[in-house]
Amino acid sequence: MTALVILLSAFVVVTLALHLASAALTARRYLHLTPVRPIPGRPLVSLIRPVCGLDLHDEETLGSSFRLSWRDLEVIFCAAHESDPAVPLVRRLIAENPQVNAQLLIGESGLSGNPKLNNLEKGWRVSRGAFVAMTDSNLLLPVDYIERLLSVWRPDTGLVSCPPVGIRGEGLGGALECAFLNSFQARWQLAADSLGFGFAQGKTLFWRRDVLEHAGGLVALGRDLAEDVASTKAVRGQGLVVRLAREPFAQPIGPRSLRAVWDRQLRWARVRRDGFPGLFVAEILLGPWPPVAALIALGGLAGLGWALPFLALWYGAEIALCRIAGWPCGPRDIAAMGLRDLLLAPLWATTWMRRGFEWRGTAMGGLEAARAGGAEA
Repeated sequence: MTALVILLSAFVVVTLALHLASAALTARRYLHLTPVRPIPGRPLVSLIRPVCGLDLHDEETLGSSFRLSWRDLEVIFCAAHESDPAVPLVRRLIAENPQVNAQLLIGESGLSGNPKLNNLEKGWRVSRGAFVAMTDSNLLLPVDYIERLLSVWRPDTGLVSCPPVGIRGEGLGGALECAFLNSFQARWQLAADSLGFGFAQGKTLFWRRDVLEHAGGLVALGRDLAEDVASTKAVRGQGLVVRLAREPFAQPIGPRSLRAVWDRQLRWARVRRDGFPGLFVAEILLGPWPPVAALIALGGLAGLGWALPFLALWYGAEIALCRIAGWPCGPRDIAAMGLRDLLLAPLWATTWMRRGFEWRGTAMGGLEAARAGGAEA
């Protein structure tokens, strides 16, 4: 019994310490902001943005591509089909901004089982930049987007990436999406990067061209269920590291149904499970409820009394981080944090029921299928 008490007590202390440390490491990135480092030379940068369908904020997010301050820039939009609803919008934005070197490419390759990579391939093929940014269409780019990415590049960097942070979530579903994106996923990714363990996130993949070519080009990114997992492995396989931009870039969320949030989180969980199974196994221990259960097991009713200050400290740290970083943190957002944590265990368990998922009407299989698709291309 004594050994069990020691084990449960240690579990409570360690989980709380990790939670507080991750919040502190992430907050530190905002508390100690430094000006963007001057960039030696002016390398040509290619910004490639795939479009597929039309979302609520696409005019704003795609339009931000034309307001970047980096002048040695070419912007390449990629659509798989002429009939895609985003095509007229992109053509109008290009016509309204003749001062920007921008073009739209139509077509789809059979590069892999990943439709996003199949859409991007033509843009990668015609791009000329020494650096290539592959940036999702729903990301809102600040004017110094390229400078921020280049400023964290070091000699041992193979890729600069960054998770998104959700803004303007509408309703409980929108707030829940932000709670997952911001003080949960972005917190852990930014904290890991602060310790030198960067993981790529597909919203932004900022490559030096020769690094990706040495890895095998875009076909190498089709060897896993998602291109961000494959990117991380491709960079580490060359003895290089993935670094994250110091601050994440915003993604306007708008309205979301609770079912849509669940489906999206389940897709990402399956990506993590296939790509990094060892890390995913440990995800069941994230969130406050496993240590709260340990407190109750340790002390019964007395343990239940300790649970309240424990939860206050846990969520207090998360709320403080959101306020420091300027992330959404109203009463609805705080309630969404609690709902998010209640969903963590069901999401984790459901992830193990099958591999793969459907993305924008395309069935994407498990790791073996993704590798097969990459090999066939």
